[in-house]
Amino acid sequence: MSESNGNHSSTNGSSPALPRHIAIIMDGNGRWAKRRFLPRVEGHRQGAKAVRRVVEESVRLGIRYLTLFAFSTENWRRPSDEVSSLMKLFLMHLESEVDLLKEHSIRLRAIGDLERLPAPVASALERCMTATQEGTAMDLVLAISYGGREEIVSAARRIAAEVKSGALDIQSIDEVAFSTKLYAPDIPDPDLLIRTSDENRISNFLLWQLAYSEIVLSPVLWPDFSKEEYMRCLEEYARRERRFGLTREQMLELRTLERSA
Repeated sequence: MSESNGNHSSTNGSSPALPRHIAIIMDGNGRWAKRRFLPRVEGHRQGAKAVRRVVEESVRLGIRYLTLFAFSTENWRRPSDEVSSLMKLFLMHLESEVDLLKEHSIRLRAIGDLERLPAPVASALERCMTATQEGTAMDLVLAISYGGREEIVSAARRIAAEVKSGALDIQSIDEVAFSTKLYAPDIPDPDLLIRTSDENRISNFLLWQLAYSEIVLSPVLWPDFSKEEYMRCLEEYARRERRFGLTREQMLELRTLERSA
């Protein structure tokens, strides 16, 4: 997911205003339920419906990569009954949505410490990823049991092991080399991060990959995140000027060179 993959452009073949890769922190399920005097698990159930809306709309728009922060490493510390309910929901939706994913040519992928998942969830996830691996319309990436710091530490361990074994020269370690050790190095960095429920944090999500991502905050709680609110976020993104540390004049020159190439 490194910016060094050469994916600075937000074009994806359908519109230059659309991001190629969108990442979403889906926040607010618990507050949605609390405001309605419902158990937290009901918020998660309704949040799953919002996931389906956004996935279907993303495919319709031609978004190539969609990464959803589904469950963090910190979430394991939540009350055991809530964690158990979440895992049951993951299992249910993994098993029920396979046909839909295949119908829309969506490839399901996952990043995170997947070894911590309960065996039934891990097995269902593996089956779903295998069943959809030929999908070419969109890569749907679930960040599950995921932590950004943990991903960076894991990458550092891999590099250290290769240096120790003599397979990697320490002088050759740069951003490109480091990014190849991340969970999904073939996926470009997110162009856009959306966070719902009016929170202003990135919460240990894709810390390396979000270096130059545009961030759009939504006041809407995730279960209420509609297609209209999604389009509002995309329209706000389209108004941004992404310069990646360059001046406006340099970006104009770069775009001119890209068009003439």
